[in-house]
Amino acid sequence: MNAPAHKPLPPVIIGVAGGSGSGKTTVAYKVREACPGMTIQIVHHDSYYWDNSALPMAERARINYDHPDAFETSLLVEHLHELQQGRAVRIPRYDYSIHSRLTETATCEPADIVFVEGILVLEPRELRELMDIRLYVDVDADERVLRRLLRDTRERGRTLESVVDQYLNVVRPMHLQFVAPSKRYAHIIIPEGGHNSVAIDLIATKIRNIIRERDRLRALDREVRQAREQARPAE
Repeated sequence: MNAPAHKPLPPVIIGVAGGSGSGKTTVAYKVREACPGMTIQIVHHDSYYWDNSALPMAERARINYDHPDAFETSLLVEHLHELQQGRAVRIPRYDYSIHSRLTETATCEPADIVFVEGILVLEPRELRELMDIRLYVDVDADERVLRRLLRDTRERGRTLESVVDQYLNVVRPMHLQFVAPSKRYAHIIIPEGGHNSVAIDLIATKIRNIIRERDRLRALDREVRQAREQARPAE
């Protein structure tokens, strides 16, 4: 009698926090380059903004999207649990131009590594406790402001005035109140973001060590199961 099939190894979950425009996604891509042969998924906390489609556009625009309450973090936690069990999930798709979710979703398949990226991913305890590695990308404010300005005007259809107003009245205050303090929960703080090759190499080495240890434990478990099957009396 064959041993029962094993479920896939759980992914290495890596949280990447940091101020808006700090280059969190770039860090994830750099780590992927340093881990060839491994599958990787990047899950954005921004995809889990609450669906505000029932509100008038003017009210949606006034919501503080840099506050922890703007996110349906409980759904993200649920999805990470599913990925840990080897099951695919359907991630919401968010349209920044209309401040609302779309009806379509995006399928996220299980992977060796799952990055959870967002300015506030280290703030909720229930989220950070799922992470094997917690990173904080630390980039000077002036550089982050310029990156955000270019991104929001080019990719999200915002005007220069609206971006500046949002930064001064929402982004900066929320960064000081919630984002920057979450740095204390990070295992590794990465100055210069994706340009910090030493930090990227250290993270990639840690990932490989975690996966190697999980492979070892899985092989040991398989051997124990096979020994039990062989020792079982024939019926």
